[in-house]
Amino acid sequence: MVMALTGGYSTLKYICVHIFTTHFPTEAPMSPLSADPDESIGVTLRSVQAETPRIRRFVLATDGPAPSWSAGAHLRVHLPDGGDRPYSLVALPALGEDELALGVLLEENSTGGSRFMHGLEPGARLRVSGLRNSFPLHEGPEAAILFAGGIGITPMLSMAADLSAAGRPFRLHYAGRSLAQMAFVPELRNLCGRALRLHPDDDAQTRLDIDAALATMPEGAHVYVCGPRGMIEAVTARARAAGIEGARLHVELFTAEAPKAGDGAFEIEIASTGEVLTVAADQSIIDALEAAGHDVMYDCRRGDCGICQCGVLAGEPDHRDVILTESERAAGQVMQICVSRARSPRLVLDL
Repeated sequence: MVMALTGGYSTLKYICVHIFTTHFPTEAPMSPLSADPDESIGVTLRSVQAETPRIRRFVLATDGPAPSWSAGAHLRVHLPDGGDRPYSLVALPALGEDELALGVLLEENSTGGSRFMHGLEPGARLRVSGLRNSFPLHEGPEAAILFAGGIGITPMLSMAADLSAAGRPFRLHYAGRSLAQMAFVPELRNLCGRALRLHPDDDAQTRLDIDAALATMPEGAHVYVCGPRGMIEAVTARARAAGIEGARLHVELFTAEAPKAGDGAFEIEIASTGEVLTVAADQSIIDALEAAGHDVMYDCRRGDCGICQCGVLAGEPDHRDVILTESERAAGQVMQICVSRARSPRLVLDL
């Protein structure tokens, strides 16, 4: 692993979509949206405007006050094909109490979400649901060092807003291909002041150096990173090398691990029942379990939240998450069943 992103941000593929809201977390009563994460509500697209050449801001109007939430939270936008996409909530100023805003990066190889969003016009009706937070800020006075890559700035902006409002120490390192492609820079400058470090990749003098950024951390500080997989892996590797891991290292990834050439079918055995299922080459373990009628607990489906983690009693996992340490991967005793697969013909899972 290199000590800095010497290949540059432009070598990393990162596509994601996010939701923004104007409201900072409060003690206000929950709205129907947050009362039941699985219940959807209707929203109306109020306006659309360009943020960068490939990012549009979509302002949504809710049927009543927007829900209260904490930095790092996300919800899901429902698509016409029956699917949905998780989008981070972001604290931005100048929106009404009934407004949410979406920042949508048009994907080069869209699987439906960003292409659908970029085809919308004001007045369109959407449904949203699933307000949850698997990427929360830590409690306590310790400093936070935030690393964001590309549109991964969105949850980090909310974190910076919370930290700034609470008077807690933080620093935000924001990397992108160029300054023109980095979203919400005026808002970030106003919010963060001297705590903001911009790292456009087209300027060799400002390109992100992870070790240099970590070297300035106060003792006990927490590290947060959101961006492309390559950036997450580089930051987490260097943070762990500096002794920062466990509860002090927090990650969020917005793109799922893509299938790899050579992926094949394998079997899983449910230890509690002895049932054996086949996981197809284009299927996740979670998909196979659900197809067999099992109720599985999960959220991100990207390997970054840890909710679907389960024990491995036999077999060799093929780890594709971004949260396990190298020692945990080598031990092979746990795995994230939303993205990871098997190197052995069968895995015996503690389910």
